[in-house]
Amino acid sequence: MPFRAPFRDRADAGRRLAARLRHLAGHDVVVVGLPRGGVPVAAEVADALDAPLDVVVVRKLGVPWQPELAMGAVGEDGVTVLDARVLGATRLTQEDVERVAARERAEVARR
Repeated sequence: MPFRAPFRDRADAGRRLAARLRHLAGHDVVVVGLPRGGVPVAAEVADALDAPLDVVVVRKLGVPWQPELAMGAVGEDGVTVLDARVLGATRLTQEDVERVAARERAEVARR
């Protein structure tokens, strides 16, 4: 059976999400998009709600030997959020975490 994507593209996803959020139009809301894929979705929502759009740059902190497994994230202004369950399960040291976080903070600053 062929795979059928639920949305034509990210803009289509944003329009469909906006339709579900239309009850927020006229309220004091701000739509936040995360690069890379979330900004086109957020732009459609912001446009439909006539709301301001903001972009927050964040980077996933991947476990060193399994980068797709997120142990946390870093964002602008040095904000860091860590997942204690993943840290406990992987037994990462503070040095391991800081090494990955420093690399990703540099990438956030570059963007």
